[in-house]
Amino acid sequence: MYLYACRLTLQESLFFATREIGRLYETGRYLHNYALTYALGLVHAPYFNAVQVPRYADELQPLNHQQCYVTPAKPLEVSFQLATIKYGEEVTRTEMVPGRLNTPSFGRAKELAPESTFACYVLSAAPLKLPRWVRLGKWHSKTLVEVTELEMKERTGDYAAACPLNPLDVPAGALRAFDIISMPPASLVANARCGGAYYEVARGVGIPVGLRYTFPT
Repeated sequence: MYLYACRLTLQESLFFATREIGRLYETGRYLHNYALTYALGLVHAPYFNAVQVPRYADELQPLNHQQCYVTPAKPLEVSFQLATIKYGEEVTRTEMVPGRLNTPSFGRAKELAPESTFACYVLSAAPLKLPRWVRLGKWHSKTLVEVTELEMKERTGDYAAACPLNPLDVPAGALRAFDIISMPPASLVANARCGGAYYEVARGVGIPVGLRYTFPT
C-alpha cells in the first residue's frame, strides 16, 4: 500500500452548504471524503444528469476493488467570510398586476476564506500521481494540493485517528470514542480513538487499515 499526505490550501473562497439556518448558508470546517475523491480525479461523474440524484455508491465503490481510498480533510488553519447572495426568480411570463412590486430576496453565505488550509490522506494499492490543482465546492474554488508520500508502517493496538473519519467506511469495532460532525451527505467523526490494525502516521497516531467506501443498503 502507498500512503500520501495531502495539504490543501484554498486560493479562492470555498462554499458548500453544511448547514442552513433560515437564509444563512454555512460552510463547515471539514471537507468530506466524497467531495475530495471526485476533486482529486479518482472518480468521474457525468457532466449532465437528467435527475438530480447522487450516485455515490455506483461511482465510488469501484475504488474498493482498486484498494484506493481518500479520507476526509481536517482543518489546519481556517478563517471565514460572509457573502450576500441574491435570489433571482426565473419566470417565462410576467402578469401585469397593479400594485405588484418586484422585491428581490437576499441570503447570506458563510464561506471558507482564501488561504485556509486542510490535511487529508490518500491510500492506494498502486502508486498515484495526484493533481497539483483541484476545484472544490459550489463555486469550483481553485485549491493547491501539496502531496508527500509517507513510509508505510502497519501497527496493531490503540491509537488516535490522524484525520476525521467517515464512520460508514471504518471496519466494525475500530471506533472506540469520537465527536460527531453533522454534515451531508453522511456525517463524519473527529478526534476518534480507535483500536485494531492501523497505518502509523506518528507515534500512537494513525489511519485504520481496511477503509473502504460503504453505503447503507
